[in-house]
Amino acid sequence: MIKSFFKEFRDFAVKGNVIDMAVGIIIGAAFGKIVDSLVKDVIMPPIGLLLGNVDFANLFIVLKNAQGAAADIHYLTLADAQQAGAITVNIGLFINTAISFTVVAFCVFLLIKSINKFKQAPVPAPANSKECPFCFTQIPLKAVKCPNCTADLK
Repeated sequence: MIKSFFKEFRDFAVKGNVIDMAVGIIIGAAFGKIVDSLVKDVIMPPIGLLLGNVDFANLFIVLKNAQGAAADIHYLTLADAQQAGAITVNIGLFINTAISFTVVAFCVFLLIKSINKFKQAPVPAPANSKECPFCFTQIPLKAVKCPNCTADLK
């Protein structure tokens, strides 16, 4: 019983679909890193510059200062706030992640759309024959008399 279980698992694991899925996950993870870098390093800096030198990676709101810190303390970076133990809402990181998700979702949409184009059923060739209404055999479209039952066709 245990042997059959492991044989069944091995058969499942080496099927093409599982291997294809694993390759897809690995490629997807690498693509996600590329998109993350594209958003953080290429897209967001010009947007931040246009919005008055906003650094989205350091756009955060302090909900509660670190224990023992002065109430009016201002952290320059998110790393400083986190290192001090402040509780923060990381708006900039969320915006970066949302834009990354949008880019990935758009790319997946384009990929699926192109795959579906190839999956569409082929357009049938125009008919070059018709059925005789009297004997129900296939005859050429231009025929005016059925060669099988000799009926006149209009």
